[in-house]
Amino acid sequence: MPSNKMILQSPNTNQVACPALFLTAPASNQGKTTITAALARHFSKLGKTVRVFKTGPDYLDPLILAQASGHPVEQLDIWMAGTEYCQERLYLAAQHADLILVEGAMGMFDGEPSSADLAACFGIPMAIVMDVKGMAQTAAAVASGLAAFRDDVEVSGLIANRCGSERHAQLIRDALPESVPLLATLKRDEEVTLPERHLGLVQAEEVTQELEQKFEAAVDWLRQTNDKGLLELPKPVVFSEPVTSYENSDIEPQLDGKRIAVAKDLAFSFIYHANLDALERLGAKIYFFSPLYDHELPDCDAVWLPGGYPELHSNVLANNDEIKQALYAFYEAGKPILAECGGMLYCLESLTDLEQNTVPMLGILQGQGSMRGKRGCQGMQTAVCPQGEIRAHAHHRSRSAGTPDPIGHGRRQRHPAPGEPIYQVKGLTASYLHFFFPSNLTAIAAIFSER
Repeated sequence: MPSNKMILQSPNTNQVACPALFLTAPASNQGKTTITAALARHFSKLGKTVRVFKTGPDYLDPLILAQASGHPVEQLDIWMAGTEYCQERLYLAAQHADLILVEGAMGMFDGEPSSADLAACFGIPMAIVMDVKGMAQTAAAVASGLAAFRDDVEVSGLIANRCGSERHAQLIRDALPESVPLLATLKRDEEVTLPERHLGLVQAEEVTQELEQKFEAAVDWLRQTNDKGLLELPKPVVFSEPVTSYENSDIEPQLDGKRIAVAKDLAFSFIYHANLDALERLGAKIYFFSPLYDHELPDCDAVWLPGGYPELHSNVLANNDEIKQALYAFYEAGKPILAECGGMLYCLESLTDLEQNTVPMLGILQGQGSMRGKRGCQGMQTAVCPQGEIRAHAHHRSRSAGTPDPIGHGRRQRHPAPGEPIYQVKGLTASYLHFFFPSNLTAIAAIFSER
């Protein structure tokens, strides 16, 4: 739709102003996603266009936040995507949005780059979300310390989550300095808690109606606060158009006319919207299919098996012989297949779930996969492939054994030890790594082309 925003002219670039707020916390599990979703729904109900972004590599939170806001949610990560890419996503969103919300990852200063780095880079004020159960003045001390830790980060205030009473809130309010106001005091309410499982939140598609009930309850929850700062639009932030544009750059259509079949169902859903956009920018046509329920592949030139939860649907996957045979024949013909994390587990000979049930998988990659309880691997890595280097990340609680020799390993962001192995057999590229396609379109085009 056409924008009613005024584009501000400056000597070197275009700019646009839009109210924006960055939701951060001292640690994980403080309620950031619940509050971000509640805010998105609150302002949407007021007729505002709300665009939400998620910091770092995350597939599940964005689905929740997209349902809450009514708009797609994109990732922002300076290391994974680059500063100018992030700048352009914010600039484009600001042209049409009445409000931009960014949900951080982990703690405010955790990671390199951190949520604070991202907020500072684009001048977005940060609201600190803190679970204050079991503390009062100490919550004010922690918030004050976070606010003063760096002078390039602006903190707009504290959101006290799971606040027990107005007396509890008053103790925190009185202990805070004027520079860190109390934006909201949110009571303990399990009705708004989002459902979780071992890799994070439950997929939005599985609990659509339940989420709608929680979003509506969360709006009421927000509006019950005695501190109203969070219920008003934050101050505008000026977002600038980057010098180098990803959106308008001349991309050679290296996959022009190629048909790519993408697995997408409850077993395979870890798909960045940016990755689909990258394939289309390269000229590819995308066709979705379900390894759970479809019995044949779409007419295609390449296949992408993204990550997800194959272990939760392993019996259905194992018993769908028709699609398994179709994928096996596709592999035997030397056609390109990219399999990431859960997609790689599906390619192995077998998969053992958390209850120690073992079922046969595709068998196009030698080895056996097995789920693990709490131990796993996560972190940012660069996938070092013969086709080129691609920014990526790992997040899994499983292991594989008996696999062939890898053609290389991921390069960890901060640690010298080898990262996740990368396998290439015939046309198959498989790894635990989740690739961020826009980081190297040429390498992605080569992976999806016949070798």
